Amino acid sequence: MDKQANFATVERFIRRAAERGVEMILFPECCITGYWHLRKLTRSQMEALAEPVFDGPSSRRLAALAREFQMTVGAGFIECGGDGRLYKPYVVAMPDGSLARHRKMHAFVNEHLTCGDAVTVFDTPHGWRVGVLICYDCNIIENVRMVALQGAQLLLAPHQTGGCRGRSPHAMQLVDRAKWDNRHADPAAIEAELRGPKGRGWIMRWLPSRAHDNGMFLAFSNGVGVDDDEIRTGNACILDCYGRILAETCRAGEDMVIADLDPSLLDNCTGQRWLTTRRPELYGPLAVPTGREVSTRSSRMAREGEL
Repeated sequence: MDKQANFATVERFIRRAAERGVEMILFPECCITGYWHLRKLTRSQMEALAEPVFDGPSSRRLAALAREFQMTVGAGFIECGGDGRLYKPYVVAMPDGSLARHRKMHAFVNEHLTCGDAVTVFDTPHGWRVGVLICYDCNIIENVRMVALQGAQLLLAPHQTGGCRGRSPHAMQLVDRAKWDNRHADPAAIEAELRGPKGRGWIMRWLPSRAHDNGMFLAFSNGVGVDDDEIRTGNACILDCYGRILAETCRAGEDMVIADLDPSLLDNCTGQRWLTTRRPELYGPLAVPTGREVSTRSSRMAREGEL
């Protein structure tokens, strides 16, 4: 919840990335405010943590860093909107001074958050058309397809996931806190947790298909370590438009993965071909409610027994 300390970490990573010639850097969901503790906050506590996007202090600071290092920078926090509502935004600051914002469409961590109502796609000064979807947004395949149909070549996917409570034994489960606390003495034990079905194993069940099926590169950034009463698994990775891993980490601590993206791969990749052979006239049923729909918040919180 220490925004200044979290921003200092953001700045430290940006400086490290600049030394290696990075043009675009992606930080996790809510990396500035922290994440899982938000479920415990009252409306007034959320308002005290929130700030405006574009002219608020975090947005201005991100914009200044983007200009200084000529790097596109993405980070997340809590927004107090001009409409009086609270949102979960992800702000992308670009070296030409422009800012883009995505509001999480499936916000559930706190009952006082309002869900966004649109996908976000924009052009960057680096020549890439970029989309943003935050964590649960990426779980819904229709959201990713909408980003692809708006011409995104690269999907930025900031998360806070892995090591979450799950009611199914075949879904995510909590990471053993004792193994995290003992990670320096027994690194193999915690790495097995982060690589297994609680972390990388779960992510790899679905994440590559988002890139492959939609013909996009994908950058996945995730928190790692203690997050209130859970352990985030990290597993940051960069995928190409065939869903192949270009770079990844399973380190039990801070880490950064870097990859060069080859836009020529987009021309004939499978996902791009599939986009052009769609038959939209058949897809009307996709937008018809089935009667089984529930809000992300009620579904997730009931499952986890929170709030």
